[in-house]
Amino acid sequence: MVAKTADQARATAKPVPVNTPQTGSPNSGTTSDFTDFLRTISKSPALISGYSKLLKSAGYYKGKITSKYSLALQKAFSAAEQDRAELSAITPIGRDEFLKQAIGQGTGSDKGPSVVEDITAYTPEAAKMLIESVIKDTLGRKATAAEIVKYTSNLKKIQQQAASTTTYKTVGGKQTRVTTPGISEQQYLVDQISGTDEGKANKILGFYETFMNALGGR
Repeated sequence: MVAKTADQARATAKPVPVNTPQTGSPNSGTTSDFTDFLRTISKSPALISGYSKLLKSAGYYKGKITSKYSLALQKAFSAAEQDRAELSAITPIGRDEFLKQAIGQGTGSDKGPSVVEDITAYTPEAAKMLIESVIKDTLGRKATAAEIVKYTSNLKKIQQQAASTTTYKTVGGKQTRVTTPGISEQQYLVDQISGTDEGKANKILGFYETFMNALGGR
């Protein structure tokens, strides 16, 4: 039926379907998606810590590895997202993949070196094994329950000092990585235990036995 008047045309017209924007995947790159992505990250200490390491290694984040969401971290996310958007205009790439690629190529490292600290957090079992081994070697006996508690606490206190530090720097398009170890937890325990009265007495006894053996007294 052909409409002969404007009223007839309006009555017979079919509505044109409207395309409603859909929230994409975490890697779609839309503004709403990026905001949702940041909201999800901000609610998870584990994700915050993991992404702060990635962003730091890629050169976008200059602060300390953290499990708390911050403005500095959000700015790092935004800088990385902007670079990813530019690249995705030609070659689509997901956020995680982009950050890993940035680490390998030094994409975000042109503003200076990026420093990553690797901290060993001893579990109670791992700490107990290390403490028992050091006390056995140093004092020649088994560790007591009190000593396990004491030296486990001491290990936690020196975690930051014992952390190894890796510095990434890009010079002339070439990325270098320098790792500096922290203090040795094992040597720390040896020094602590050797400094006790029992440790000092064992050391003196050891010198005496060595001296007597040298004289042929034993």
